[in-house]
Amino acid sequence: MAVTTTNLIAGPGTLYTAAFGAAEPDSVDVGTAPATPTWTDVGATQGGVKLTIDQSYYELEVDQLVDVPERRITKRDTMLETSLAEPTLDNLGMALNGGTVTSSATYDEYDPDDGNSATQPDYVAVIFDGYAPRTAAGVTNVRRVLVRKVLSTAGVGAEYKKDGQTLFPVKLSAHYVSASIKPFRIVDQTS
Repeated sequence: MAVTTTNLIAGPGTLYTAAFGAAEPDSVDVGTAPATPTWTDVGATQGGVKLTIDQSYYELEVDQLVDVPERRITKRDTMLETSLAEPTLDNLGMALNGGTVTSSATYDEYDPDDGNSATQPDYVAVIFDGYAPRTAAGVTNVRRVLVRKVLSTAGVGAEYKKDGQTLFPVKLSAHYVSASIKPFRIVDQTS
């Protein structure tokens, strides 16, 4: 079996967030940071960023076959998971799906958003830029994962201890956008 070593990928990436419905960078701009202030770099992560696309299928059955003749998809659950290594109040707000950070000359404070979370949660969009397979000439490329409508769906805990780093774990779950706008897009830079 031949191995194409330029297709092997390793390394960290950068995670950005924006309001749900924010202007998306064009696919041709993969490899260039998304526009600020629309898109905000959330800072360092720890343990990598994991993209998971879980699919559930219904199996069709017939009396005449012992094998499954076909399947139909019934559910797709797309997630980005990481731990935010910069436990700022802004990142806490992202991990808790909103809230307000207020700054003064001597302190910052965070108040959670309890008003419409149960009926109209504050969805956001995220972009993860990581590595893509290199060109045959060895040029490094970028893979962009754009998830258009997410909520942080995991519990948030922050440990404070003398021999460990404080992190905010996040599990960003994708949601349906519309019939014409898919929940996510993955773009690989090729040159």
